[in-house]
Amino acid sequence: MKNLKLPQLAGAALVATAALALPAFGQDAEPVVEAVSGEVPEQTVFILNSFLFLVCGFLVMWMAAGFSMLEAGLVRRKNVSMQLLKNIGLFSVAGIAYYLIGYNLMYPLGNWSIGTDDTGGYLGAFGIAILEAVGIGAGEADDLSYATTGSDFFFQLMFCATTASIVSGALAERIKLWPFMIFILILTAIIYPVQASWKWGGGFLDSQFGFLDFAGSTVVHSVGGWAALAGAILLGSRMGKYENGAVNPMPGSSMPLATLGTFILWLGWFGFNGGSQLALGSVGDVADVSRIFANTNTAAAGGAVAAMLLTQLIYKKVDLTMVLNGALAGLVSITAEPLTPGLGMATLIGAVGGVIVVFAVPLLDRLKIDDVVGAIPVHLFAGVWGTLAVLLTNPDATFIGQLMPIIIVGIFVFVVSFVIWFILKVTMGIRVSEEEEAMGLDKAEVGVEAYPEF
Repeated sequence: MKNLKLPQLAGAALVATAALALPAFGQDAEPVVEAVSGEVPEQTVFILNSFLFLVCGFLVMWMAAGFSMLEAGLVRRKNVSMQLLKNIGLFSVAGIAYYLIGYNLMYPLGNWSIGTDDTGGYLGAFGIAILEAVGIGAGEADDLSYATTGSDFFFQLMFCATTASIVSGALAERIKLWPFMIFILILTAIIYPVQASWKWGGGFLDSQFGFLDFAGSTVVHSVGGWAALAGAILLGSRMGKYENGAVNPMPGSSMPLATLGTFILWLGWFGFNGGSQLALGSVGDVADVSRIFANTNTAAAGGAVAAMLLTQLIYKKVDLTMVLNGALAGLVSITAEPLTPGLGMATLIGAVGGVIVVFAVPLLDRLKIDDVVGAIPVHLFAGVWGTLAVLLTNPDATFIGQLMPIIIVGIFVFVVSFVIWFILKVTMGIRVSEEEEAMGLDKAEVGVEAYPEF
């Protein structure tokens, strides 16, 4: 601070002290209008909160590009176009399914208004039918006197799409396109919104267990991991991956692309966690978002460094793919509580996530569960760790209150996903033929090769 006199310094210190004294809020909290001196005008609060939703929402949307690049880099050259198609397809399907059904299953008691008028209501026709079927008619919904804005819908949609993106990489290189898209439709319209409503929609995980999951280590990341695990078990491993008791490496097409994708995901995570503050209308909110950004960044760094050191110790060489996934695991680990830790604790929480990845990847190989990009260790295993790690820094968390929701969500998502994958398998098939797999899905399923000159 340059040219500040003593009264100014004292005022700045008072503002900082007041900011630190304000409470923390996450996805499950109502925004609070506070200021250091006097109440912020209601319109100003609305503008600032909407601005947070929009900016953080398009940062989370940019994570779709990160997933696309990461997966394109980690699959073999003959399957790159297929991965890119799946990623743009799942994002688009999620956008429509969440509008028509998912958003209103996730927030059944107030985060919407009927119709699509200038108040910004986003209740689709299918959503209205579902609400009426369970006894909530249009008139009753209007009585709730809550009209959501497009900014909230947009922000929440990005979380739903992120969940779908997690599934794509784990099942790469051998799954058919259309069964995959059908599963994504059901995941984004029903599975994700139903379990998310139990926490963020005011459901029983929130009211009965006091479950704390600020930005979704469980609600988003473990859900994608459970869905991917169910699919990977039924789908089986790639040809030649596990033979004669050995694990055969299948190197990806582009490490530069995978690394760029990881950095884009890292960037998008600031919107993922920072936007989950859900408010920017006070000094305290701004201070909290800043703290969340800092903790998110250092957790990713901790995960990357831990994976770097551990692979050097174990394999005598640093494994780049482990380091990339270590950074992502650090991000997943801090997502359940990115506000209450200090920078040191946030780094340690992320570092444990990186360690988990290094040990979980070979564990899955021993179980012959073929996860092409490491999505299950990163999003499921680190997601569970991150949710339990809330106990280390948030005094409001309880062991049962964190553990039981992990189990409940896990059983629900895995069982429902397994049933859906099984139905798809016995009806239309979920796996390409051996000839198509050997040829590559770019030729077999897409018809457009990513690298035709090779």
